This record gives sequence, C-alpha cells and structure tokens, in this order.
Amino acid sequence: MKNMKTLLVLAALVTLGPLAFTATAAEKGFRPLFNGKDLTGWKLRHPDGLNFWSVLPGGILKNTVEKGAHGTDLVTEQKFWNFTVRYEFMTPDDSNSGFYLRGRHEIQILGDYKAGKASMTCNGSIYNFRAPDKFVTKPGGEWQSAEATIIGDRITVTLNGVKIHDNVPCDRPTGSEIDGRVSEPGPIFLQGDHGTVSFRNIRIKELPKE
Repeated sequence: MKNMKTLLVLAALVTLGPLAFTATAAEKGFRPLFNGKDLTGWKLRHPDGLNFWSVLPGGILKNTVEKGAHGTDLVTEQKFWNFTVRYEFMTPDDSNSGFYLRGRHEIQILGDYKAGKASMTCNGSIYNFRAPDKFVTKPGGEWQSAEATIIGDRITVTLNGVKIHDNVPCDRPTGSEIDGRVSEPGPIFLQGDHGTVSFRNIRIKELPKE
C-alpha cells in the first residue's frame, strides 16, 4: 500500500510538472508591484484627500467608496516606460475605477456586465479613446484578469483571456491623467475617487526601450 501511494504521488508530480513549468515560464521577468501586505512602493496621489484604501487578508488591495463620496488615487513611486503589467480586479455592479498606464492612459474598470456591449467608456476600453474589440466583462463580484502592454505609444490589452486591443496607437492622455507628458516614463496609478474596487496579483515586467 505504501509503495502504491508513492507511485501515485510520483505520477501526479510527473503530470503536473509541465503545467507548473509553463506557468513559471509565463511569469518569467515579472515582479510584484503590490506585496499583498502593505502599501510599500505606493503613495496617495493627493495626500490631503480622503483615503479609503485598505489591505485585506489574502493579498487584496481594496478601495471602498460609499455613494456620494470621493476618495483619492493610488500611485506607484516608481515610473515606467515600456512594460507589460498583469493584474486582477473586482467591482460591484455599476462601480467605476481605472488602471492607468504611465499615469496617463486609462484602461477603464467598470461594473457594466448588464450593459452587455462595448463602448468608448465600457469596461476594458482605453477610456474615451477606443472601445474594446469585444465585450468580455464578468458579472459584478467576480474576479477579472487583465494584461496590458505599452511600447512607445502603442497599447495591447487582454481581458479575461481575450485580446481586446491590439497594438493601438494612443498618443494623448485619456482623462484625469497625472500630466500630459506622454513621451516620458510615468507611474502606474489606480483610480480611487469614483467607486469601490479591489485588486490583487499586480505585477510588472519592464521591456527594453525601442
């Protein structure tokens, strides 16, 4: 019986081995932007604003904004130029937030599952600039996964496993930006002044300059 158990364990390891290797290879070069414990490496965009950000068990970064209230954005202390960033997010239905590349180009976060259609301001849009090629929003209260790559002025985004923007040129800020200097490195910032949103597993891989 003992030998049989050993054989079963070894068989499981052999089966999982390639999958584990593939997952590890896919994450090669990425490093966490949020450590899951505190806000080391981040700062409030407006230090005198109302701070609704908190770190929850399980490595969750949550911004809880009650209806009618306004919080403040959370910004990385480090600035970036070319990179791929991966993150997971969750919102209630109708909640509004955003994930900014270089602090200037917003990938919209919106609890708009019930709308069921793509628009210039829907979840996954390059806010008020380009609608996603497909509408793939999940219902409110479910975790969604995103990957965004920016090289020069071109943006590629995959949402929930579907590519929704493919090498889209975006040479201007999209609103509520840090500044208008689109030819310079900038921070990642998480929009915190509109509505409740949770993030986890935020990680980044910096890419070579052109």
